Amino acid sequence: MAIDWLDLQLTARREFDTRLAHITDWTAPTPDTEWNVADLVRHMVDEQRWVAPILEGHTVADAEAKLEPIRDDLAAEWHRYAEEATAAWAATPLDKPVHLSYGTVSCLDYLKQQVSDIAVHTWDLARAVGDGDRLNPGLVDAVWTDLQSQRDVLASSGLFGPPVQIPDDAPVQDRLIALTGRDPRTGGAS
Repeated sequence: MAIDWLDLQLTARREFDTRLAHITDWTAPTPDTEWNVADLVRHMVDEQRWVAPILEGHTVADAEAKLEPIRDDLAAEWHRYAEEATAAWAATPLDKPVHLSYGTVSCLDYLKQQVSDIAVHTWDLARAVGDGDRLNPGLVDAVWTDLQSQRDVLASSGLFGPPVQIPDDAPVQDRLIALTGRDPRTGGAS
């Protein structure tokens, strides 16, 4: 069965929206020990604001010159840039080449990266705000399928901590979260 990554982008966005609405303490810690809630949301806003210029065909340097600074209302900024990103994804052929910091990839590959980033950081935010951390199963399955085949690349990328060891028969979401260097067990952190 083919995975509809455009639909999953909307699913991931809705998952993040739900947790964003429950933020009461922007300084609360997250499972990513380098970030508090505000840092995490700022990262997500930053990732979303790059999407439209990149999909328009700009290089990273050209896109950076077009980016507006992130404003103080991070929730509003998330909604603004996430909406722009969704529109850009829908308008761009999935086989179009796009220029990222490490090279040229297909729009589909960039979309998968973005969906994965939103999914994992939604889990981080859910843990930080104490809101249900169980994500949409279809989203989790797709991201797991994509990322687990990249296990060695992820481990050497420096973007994540080393994978957390959990049982092979753990739920798929727990294995996904552990793969990204986070401890999915109650009270676990990265």
